Amino acid sequence: MARNFILWLHGLGDSGPANEPIKTLFTSPEFKLTKWSFPSAPNNPVTCNFFVVNVDNLSYMDLSNFVSVDDGAVMPSWFDIHEIPVTASSPKDESSLLKAVRNVHAMIDKEVAAGIDPNNVFVCGFSQGGALTLASVLLYPRKLGGGAIFSGWVPFNASLIDQFTSDAKKTPILWSHGMADRTVLFEAGQAGPPFLEQAGISCEFKAYPGLGHSISNEELRNLESWIKTRMSCSSS
Repeated sequence: MARNFILWLHGLGDSGPANEPIKTLFTSPEFKLTKWSFPSAPNNPVTCNFFVVNVDNLSYMDLSNFVSVDDGAVMPSWFDIHEIPVTASSPKDESSLLKAVRNVHAMIDKEVAAGIDPNNVFVCGFSQGGALTLASVLLYPRKLGGGAIFSGWVPFNASLIDQFTSDAKKTPILWSHGMADRTVLFEAGQAGPPFLEQAGISCEFKAYPGLGHSISNEELRNLESWIKTRMSCSSS
């Protein structure tokens, strides 16, 4: 029986199966009883009208490989994005975001109902998946093991803070962002922790000089260590 659950949410235009090799990097014994899930986003029209033209190494997708097509082009997307690059002040589509959050919560609820302690549930995501990760863990009614955001941004307005429960605010947050990111600008990631602090939420932020819009092995090694620490705390 699985003891821990890690849900990985991919970026715009990507797929869950393309990201599955990530789990092979988590070789510590603590992950032997971990259940991983790599869902794929549904196909939706996306306002920023980009589609992938270079699908090499999808698990580390760089959105600079996207080129524009007709308005509202359909692609795998958790929620609508109005512009790329994403900045700290980019428009937010809360309606489609909240629909995606409900789907993520259903995935978590299924594992909790199967016997996994919410403190052993970790949600991780890259880019659009990172933004969805942030919203999903903060809007979940209970404290989770943690939420890890890679190259993400805050996809909701301050008015949504009132919906965060006191338990959800205790969920540990890890935020990693490349300083050379030209797709989700570093300023968008950097704006995250101060925004969360206003809501009484602590966040561990790590900046990676020279890293563009991708995930590095260094980030994933840090994630393994970060989750391991919280798994041992939650099971002690």
